[in-house]
Amino acid sequence: MIKIIVGTNRKNSVSKIIAELYQSILKEKGADSEILELENLPIDFIETALYENNGKNEDYNLFHDKFKEGEKFVFIIPEYNGSFPGILKAFIDGMTYPNILQNKKSALVGISSGIGGGGIALSHLTDIFHYLGMHVLALKPKLAKIEQNMSDNLLTNRLYMDLLHSQADMLLEF
Repeated sequence: MIKIIVGTNRKNSVSKIIAELYQSILKEKGADSEILELENLPIDFIETALYENNGKNEDYNLFHDKFKEGEKFVFIIPEYNGSFPGILKAFIDGMTYPNILQNKKSALVGISSGIGGGGIALSHLTDIFHYLGMHVLALKPKLAKIEQNMSDNLLTNRLYMDLLHSQADMLLEF
């Protein structure tokens, strides 16, 4: 099963809308997926699940175990302050050792309100995933000016839709 990660803990995020869209694209292509939302992490996990507390927070462990089951991942990454959200980095830092991402496969989708489409955020995250041994698809759609390319929670930009479909096809063959 493919795990789709909403890369923010912001409530009612555009990232979640794009994750649901990506899930529908995968379903259309016959692939099962599950959306994991970082907003469902325990609010205190940074203090109760990381470092010397690794494995001690049951709610974090349940979320982590759902994530760990994946072999392929799609990360929907909003751009925050020129990079990706800190909540995602904290979640990655809390993963069990040895690294559970090694030899797994991922696709990254960047979104931003500005003109960059989260390109720098995708670059930062790609560097981290490569360090951890995760394989990252080269096609990384950058959905710039996202709010201007949506209407009624639907993506209206045809190029963006084509890129997501192309990436999903590549992920399924990856």
